[in-house]
Parts: sequence; structure tokens; C-alpha cells
Amino acid sequence: MTKKKTDFKFIDLFAGIGGFHIAMHEHGGKCVFASEIDKFARKTYEHNFRNLSPEIFENGNFNEDITDSKLDYSNIPDFDILCAGFPCQPFSHAGLKKGFDDTRGTLFFNIKEIVRAKIEANNHNKKAVIPKVLLLENVKGFKNHDKGNTFKVVVRTLNELGYEVAAEVLNSKHFGVPQNRERIFIVAWHRDSINKTHFKFPFGLNENNEVIFEKEKRDEEAKKICVGNILLKAKELDKLESRDQKTYTISEKLWSGHKRRRIKHAEKGNGFGYSLFNAKSPYTSTISARYYKDGSEILIEQKGIENRPERPRKLHPIEAARLQGYPIDTWYEIPVSDNQAYKQFGNSVSIPVVKTIASEIITQLLKAK
Repeated sequence: MTKKKTDFKFIDLFAGIGGFHIAMHEHGGKCVFASEIDKFARKTYEHNFRNLSPEIFENGNFNEDITDSKLDYSNIPDFDILCAGFPCQPFSHAGLKKGFDDTRGTLFFNIKEIVRAKIEANNHNKKAVIPKVLLLENVKGFKNHDKGNTFKVVVRTLNELGYEVAAEVLNSKHFGVPQNRERIFIVAWHRDSINKTHFKFPFGLNENNEVIFEKEKRDEEAKKICVGNILLKAKELDKLESRDQKTYTISEKLWSGHKRRRIKHAEKGNGFGYSLFNAKSPYTSTISARYYKDGSEILIEQKGIENRPERPRKLHPIEAARLQGYPIDTWYEIPVSDNQAYKQFGNSVSIPVVKTIASEIITQLLKAK
């Protein structure tokens, strides 16, 4: 990916393998600080972004542990947007009226402290930049975690820091990738920096890549997609398997186990078990960090495919990358094992969703009059 003229600066917390980084960079953002603790994700991140954002690696701004007591948050370079797909940890159930202290012991606490450090710096020196926008992502259930108390704490904490807050659950399948993946996105903007009372979330993209703003129209108007869009051709897969001397077709033993477990679940009256898809399927299930274990949530049919076994197969990591919208066919590379790659893509944001939100943040908030 080529470097672009910088229109704004951002930081990438709980960065994973760079989904936010790609989305922000494509809209003219410059990453000035990133943090990721997993050593394998760090390897993938640096492999792909060392040329794109060399300064964060050369200046020591690729942090390993955001909770490190030696890290002085006031030394983090100034930025306009904070991006974070932060882990959901238990918040204090008893302390719902403690204000900022409610978040202590959680990783959201570190996000809040970084923002507060920047606000305090501005109080002492007006040249110091107050973060204008925060873009946070979490699992769909985050809003109802602990009977909704966790979400209330986050919103109240951001309000107390001076931010207006909007949140919506968005689904990747409405943004051009064939994956049924629901995630909550939180957009917060500093009310003294941006004179806006609301933020209109994008709910999908239509066939012309135009934004769908009406939630009730997203299923009807979203661009038509299918799993075949992300699948390797049979000859491509054969070539990769031959090169790497491995197969992505599951074993007879594992396939028998999947079928046996599905029957047991059916007898108990639930729908758990493996999920099978083919090229004509409109979308897959959500790919998760545990996909490497047995691939049960997304198995690809191979019936009637020349030179392929009849048993289903797991996604190839290239297909997992495509399923999350990564530019794997142009410049993005996978420098880790298949198992680590599955974990990383399963933990990632879907890039087309974040790119669309980023575009609206720039239009509605950063360029707002």
C-alpha cells in the first residue's frame, strides 16, 4: 500500500493485526502509536506495517503492553482518533456510581487514562491535542454484559471525559464480505472540539458502494455477495496444498466426529454442530479465534469438485483473510503459522466495516462546521 498525504493522526490500541490501521490509512490517517501484546500478532503487524508506518517502529511507539506501569501516557504522540478493539472484561458490578473508578482493573481503564492524560496536557498547554474521536469495537453482547451495566459505565465514563457517544451493532454481511458477523461499534467525539449532537451510523453498502443509513433497508439494499467471492479456485488450492505439503480437507475421523456431535445436539433439541457452506451460500458463520481447533463453524463443501475429496474442508488462511476484507491479494501477507493466522483473523475487525465508519467519522465529525 502506498503512503498518503496525512489528514489526521490516530493510535491503534489492542491492534491485533492491523484492521483499524488499514482502514484509517486508506482515508489519509497516519498511525503515531500502536500497542499489541500477543507476540504472534505483533509479528504479523510489524511485517505488514513497517514500510507503511516506519516511525512507530523506529521511535519505540510500537508498544507491547499498554498496562505497563513504566509507560507514561503523556508521552504518547498527539493524535486525533483513538482506535481500539478492546477486550471485554468484567467491570465492577457494585461500583456503578464510582465514576472513573468503575473501570479500574479493566483494559478500558487504559483507554480512559490515555484520553485523560491528553486532556490534562491540554489544560496545561493549549498546543497539546485533545483526542477528537474515539472508535471502539467489541462483541455484540457487550451492550448487554452484566445486565447492561458494563455499557452504561463505558458511556458514563466517556461522558465525564467530555465526549458525546453513539453506538450501533453492525453486521459484516451488509458491507460486502460474506460473513454473518455482528459487532458493536462505539463512536465518541469531544463535545468542545466537535459541535455535533449526533452521529449517523452506516448500516451497509449498496451495489454502487453507497452508504445505507436506514437500518430497516440494509437487508434489502446491501450489495449481493456469496461465499464463492472469497474462495480459492480448486486448482489454486491444489497448488497451495502441494507447495506446503498439507491438506485443508478434514480427516475422516474429524468429519465422523462432527456428524456424531450434530446428531447428539439435535436429540437434545438444540442446533449446535458444524456449519457447512458452498460457493453459492450468501455468507458464512462468524469466524472466531478458535477456528484453528476444528473449523466446525465454517466448513466448505467439496462435493462434485474434480480431484477434491468428498469430505468438507477448512478455509485456507488466504480465504480467512478475504472473509475479513484484508488486501491479501495485493500487498498484505501472512508471516505466521496457519493456526496463528486463524486466531488473528478470527479476532480481527472486518476492514470494510471500519473503512465505512472511518469515512463517516471524517465527513460528519472531523470536517464538521
